[in-house]
Amino acid sequence: MQPASAKWYDRRDSVFIEFLVEDSKDVKVNFEKSKFGFSCLSGTENIKHSNEIDLFGSIDQDGSKHKRTDRSVLCCLRKAEPGKSWPRITKDKAKVNWLSVDFNNWKDWEDDSEEDVANYDRFSEMMGNMGGEDDLPDLDGADEESADSDDEKMPDLE
Repeated sequence: MQPASAKWYDRRDSVFIEFLVEDSKDVKVNFEKSKFGFSCLSGTENIKHSNEIDLFGSIDQDGSKHKRTDRSVLCCLRKAEPGKSWPRITKDKAKVNWLSVDFNNWKDWEDDSEEDVANYDRFSEMMGNMGGEDDLPDLDGADEESADSDDEKMPDLE
């Protein structure tokens, strides 16, 4: 058994974590108030993956969802306290070797409007449709202009 590689990013109302496993099967996702668990089998060799995270903050278990595609499993963890930034996904600051920040989707949202609420609604609608990976919406809705900003807040790399 080995952990699956994963990337995460923060939004106003949710935290997203994507497990990079191809051809996953027997996917199990466990949403608890302050803990998150993931397991699956992947590939033709049926490699068993198992990950567990003590979360930085609390989540709404009922509002959290996941979606499996052929290349990954994307999990949306609905924050119990919307609007509170998570500088990292883990409770402890210790480096987790299988987890990294998804800088392609990271953005400093603290000064944004209600755009992310609409993005969560689109994600929820997409989850209900349960289509293939082509149905994934553009979750950040922003251009790359913030990548060059001097005052951009960078997340911890846990």
